[in-house]
Amino acid sequence: MLRHGSSVGADLPPDEAVSVDSVAEPALRAALAAAAAGDAGPARELLAETRLDAQWERRSVCVSELAEHALRSPGWLEAWLAESPEDPDAMLVKADLCIQQAWEIRTGYRARHVSEDRFRAFFTLLDDAVPVIAAAAELNPTDPVPWEVALTHARGIQAPRDVFDAYWAEAVARAPHHYGCHATALQYLCAKWYGSHEEMFAFAEQAAEGALPGSKLHALPLLAAVEYEVVSDDSTENGPIDRARIKAAIDRALELSGWYAPGDPEAAGFRNHLALMLIFAERWAEALDLFRAIGVHAREYPWAYVGESRKEFLEFRLGVRMQVASQTPFFGHPPQPATPAAAALSADPAVPTPRSLAIAAAPPHEVAEAALMCGVSLRIAPAPSPPPTRMSYVELVPDPSPGRRATLATGEEMLTAAADNFTTGEKWPALVLRRTADRYGFTLFHKGKALASHLWDPAAPVTDHAEATATAQAIATVFPVPDPRRLVTLLRGTDSPARRQSELVAALGLPPVPDGFGERGEILESLPGAQLLARRGVFKGIRDTMSTDLGSPALPVRHPARWWVLRILGLLLFVPAAVYAWWSPDVGWYRTIAPTVAALYLAAQLRKARVHSR
Repeated sequence: MLRHGSSVGADLPPDEAVSVDSVAEPALRAALAAAAAGDAGPARELLAETRLDAQWERRSVCVSELAEHALRSPGWLEAWLAESPEDPDAMLVKADLCIQQAWEIRTGYRARHVSEDRFRAFFTLLDDAVPVIAAAAELNPTDPVPWEVALTHARGIQAPRDVFDAYWAEAVARAPHHYGCHATALQYLCAKWYGSHEEMFAFAEQAAEGALPGSKLHALPLLAAVEYEVVSDDSTENGPIDRARIKAAIDRALELSGWYAPGDPEAAGFRNHLALMLIFAERWAEALDLFRAIGVHAREYPWAYVGESRKEFLEFRLGVRMQVASQTPFFGHPPQPATPAAAALSADPAVPTPRSLAIAAAPPHEVAEAALMCGVSLRIAPAPSPPPTRMSYVELVPDPSPGRRATLATGEEMLTAAADNFTTGEKWPALVLRRTADRYGFTLFHKGKALASHLWDPAAPVTDHAEATATAQAIATVFPVPDPRRLVTLLRGTDSPARRQSELVAALGLPPVPDGFGERGEILESLPGAQLLARRGVFKGIRDTMSTDLGSPALPVRHPARWWVLRILGLLLFVPAAVYAWWSPDVGWYRTIAPTVAALYLAAQLRKARVHSR
């Protein structure tokens, strides 16, 4: 592992490019962005296209995303329904929205952890959804998607089996191989709801057996395996489900994955489930190749079953890399990707290039001194700020031969990790700004802790008011913002992410974002006073904390008074000792050389610091 740890999986997309549940389809992203601005036109055109062309799988995804968007920003949907109350597409989004509103109140916790008041509100909203679902089904009789919504509704109201069977019959009569309806029905039949492990597996295996080659129905047994292995408490060697069925589900899903191109967002859902099951099965090389196929498209589930989705995805991915490296002979070669196209995925122009920039509330020499042992190369430039405040811009500099710490880092992108490092133990904060395609965000670090984070995504729902208020208050504890309500307004919107990010920076009294941020890399190189802080190893970093040459060109360190006092006192101690040693014939060579070297070293330090301080 020591030899191959940094090379195995180095072709994977960088951490900062990975996002959870991001919308990849351009038409849907455009519809969501327009909806955020109050325009339902693109959503109307998109759903009409899916209806007229009978694109039921695509329609199911689009309806779910639009309904989730309306959960936070319903104005555009209400206006659409007011204008066209009999529109089957608007009514279908409304039906799905009713279900999502009910489940948001209930939450995803097990029933024993949900209060009676929440259950009462949950069932009331589900009752109100009945006529809306019925209207959606009547307005477009050939559409299976309203019946997918009805199946979710049946699970929520604890409908008896005959009701579920009736809904299921309506769904398959319209689309016998509709993946969304099958996946929803699988939830009803699992043991944690109203079925059993055996019934769930039998349903999934039967559907997969009758599916066409390449159909996502071949992933149903895998979903059943995740429910059994990860979610339930019944998975043991002697459990009710034979281990051979688990292995068969994994193998079937692996074969299905081969039908899709690496990085295909349509396959990301089952591929994320498959990656976790391959890890559980300790099939490390296959899991690594699957992470290559997933690319940047992480999904909330199944990773949310074991923790915070993005963090778990990245940590499991790193763990797989280390397992493959540890099994590679020291003088051997790491296994090559099973799909050569996956190795080039990170260079695919369709994969957005992430950009990041930090604004540190400290002068460049203090940032450089604090960042000596970050394990990455940084460029630091003075930022325009009124006196006596002095601030700095910081950006990551690509390293042709990155250190092992940089290669194996996980969680956040490298500049964010560096900011976490160089703010530790410091009184000043740092704001890390990020851009990936049309998505802008930030993370605020203070004393080595991430105090606040936010993402502006035109295709995402508007941030909840309580969440935005908490983020604004966290920011206001670090920066002197007299009224955080302005910050809440900036956070609670998804239109014009670049403008909102720039206005937030201005509202915090920070220097403006430099020109070119997000459009190209290394934007600080041309700024006056920009200096490179080259990557250092741990031991060199410790040694350089005593140095005054931190970068190229030099980054002078203005040392505090204590530094000068200690060295002057040391010089006053070692100079007389050295003079006495050279003058006295009874002192040995070692006792003569030691104080002499110490005196010369301290004198050189003081002289160099004096020169840089001028």
